[in-house]
Amino acid sequence: MRLWIWLFAERGELVSWDQQFFDPIILPGRKPLVTLRNAALYITKLPKAEHDAEEWQAAMQALLLVAEHDGPTMFARIGAMRALNRHVERVFDPSRKGKHWGRRKLARER
Repeated sequence: MRLWIWLFAERGELVSWDQQFFDPIILPGRKPLVTLRNAALYITKLPKAEHDAEEWQAAMQALLLVAEHDGPTMFARIGAMRALNRHVERVFDPSRKGKHWGRRKLARER
């Protein structure tokens, strides 16, 4: 039997923190975050300077919205992944860009 732990939200609705992510959040050197509860505990145990970062606050807000309003867990996962990867710089790789081999023909040239 699955263990459900319920918490009352502002409106008196039942909230489950044991909802599972579709894909667990993989952390280097740690157990993956599988449930909303795991993610919330991970965020609250961060050092204060990191915990107060804008990305982690947004991730926690997304987590609360998903738990309180029974939203899609993907929103909370996206928030956590963006916070985890906030220092990773995305670099454009021109080798992945598709080649355009021909020039577009205008209607008058057909």
